[in-house]
Amino acid sequence: MLIIFTAIVIGGIGRSLKRSSSQVQHRLGNMVSVIEEALGGLRIIKGFNAAGYQRGKFAAENNVYRRTLTRLLWRKDLSSPLSEFLGIAVVTVLLWFGSRQVFSGQMDAGAFFSFLFAFYNVIDPAKSFSKAFYDIQKGIAALERVEMILDAPVSIREKPNAVPLPSFERQIEYRHVSFAYRKDDGPVLKDINLTIPKGKLIAVVGPSGAGKSTLADLLPRFFDVDEGGIFIDGLDVRDIRLHDVRAQMGIVTQEAILFNDTIFNNIVFGLENISPEAVEQAARIANAHEFIMATEHGYHTNIGDRGSKLSGGQRQRLTIARAILKNPPILILDEATSSLDSESEKLVQEALIHLMKDRTSIVIAHRLSTIQHAHEILVMKEGRIIQRGAHAELMEQPGEYQKLVELQAF
Repeated sequence: MLIIFTAIVIGGIGRSLKRSSSQVQHRLGNMVSVIEEALGGLRIIKGFNAAGYQRGKFAAENNVYRRTLTRLLWRKDLSSPLSEFLGIAVVTVLLWFGSRQVFSGQMDAGAFFSFLFAFYNVIDPAKSFSKAFYDIQKGIAALERVEMILDAPVSIREKPNAVPLPSFERQIEYRHVSFAYRKDDGPVLKDINLTIPKGKLIAVVGPSGAGKSTLADLLPRFFDVDEGGIFIDGLDVRDIRLHDVRAQMGIVTQEAILFNDTIFNNIVFGLENISPEAVEQAARIANAHEFIMATEHGYHTNIGDRGSKLSGGQRQRLTIARAILKNPPILILDEATSSLDSESEKLVQEALIHLMKDRTSIVIAHRLSTIQHAHEILVMKEGRIIQRGAHAELMEQPGEYQKLVELQAF
């Protein structure tokens, strides 16, 4: 009974330790997030004289973490003295009870000492077990937090009987497509109908929040439509292997997504068995070869976290070189030049013209000068296509497109 009582006490503290350990992991994650934000936004923090605010924010998170960790360490350090105390308490009770049994003649003295000796031999393993139990509880709490991330539900799933898509041959079609990020916020896209023949350049324009980027993000299945369907060569993208869908596409976004690696590895990202000659050819087409060769180690120069050692135009030309090297039949350009200066925009625009040649392209643009030669321009507003046609046709129609062009001309 005494051993059972001891196990219950230690088990209760172990469960408490597990809860505290989970809180510590959560607080540590918050603190690391604050540090990462501060390092990434250092210019903004200095520019807005917000160092004091950021310091206070970090101090608040650090204090909560410190208090939570201190409580955890109290419980952990309590394990050794508690096990000692419980061991002594149990021995004391055994001596009292056993001596009464011996003096009353109900138990032989030799048997009592044998039992007492056996109990002493159990104490050390029990202490080791209690320490291991505490460590296990702490480890389980950390593991549960990791599993929470690894086992997060995946909304985009490939069907077990998904069909292959070896190549893109005819057209992309949006049929009565509607989509909402959250049901409570209402639809972002409403009854979109669109056909994009192979080799055509389709431009999408409109005010911020009109649904332009969402329209493009649905094609590589970053999200799934709520109503209707998107079809490639007559096949619903939800019925095609996910790898095959995305293998047909190259994506260049407004923010140049690069990695803390060499220029060469950033260009060949995700591709295998690529020769240096092919990388150089892609860089030349993207107007990137000259600035690459001007760096310290050429194509083997490390560009820093998110390409921090390069200018905005240089970063964007690397992402274009990456898309050129992949040589995709379908190209998605999401405001690829909107954040560049005029000189960089000219170089990037020349690279994009090479990239879009003979490809099916969906171009999202705020700068309308970049999409005047599109085969068809879609004007979106509040999730709907309100105008469509070539540049010359839309300029003859009073409406949103004419208004956008006049505003930019002004």
